[in-house]
Amino acid sequence: MKIAVASEKDLVTEHFGHCENFNIYEVEGNNIIKNESITNPGHKPGFLPNFLNDLGVNVIISGGMGAGAINIFNNKNIEVITGAHGNARKLVESYITGELVSTDSICHQHIHHEECNE
Repeated sequence: MKIAVASEKDLVTEHFGHCENFNIYEVEGNNIIKNESITNPGHKPGFLPNFLNDLGVNVIISGGMGAGAINIFNNKNIEVITGAHGNARKLVESYITGELVSTDSICHQHIHHEECNE
């Protein structure tokens, strides 16, 4: 399983599309066996969900995300966890143990002023 966290270095970002990087963790059972950081290749409508799908991502974790991106992920059977905050690795560890749940935070506008939980 591959889990991606939309991040600013090692911390989850408030908005998926505007993140600095994606921390990607490969998981077997309850263990992280590999992790890497990939620079965000750019925010274009519909691009990032397809980009992460092509990398084999099964789960995406973010602070907030637009409905369009969520729909694309859902159509690709990629689980979306929103409303997350804190350290990316700790969030993945919480997901693995079943403690991390989505708040279904959806960004309704493309202009973000640090408010993606509307």
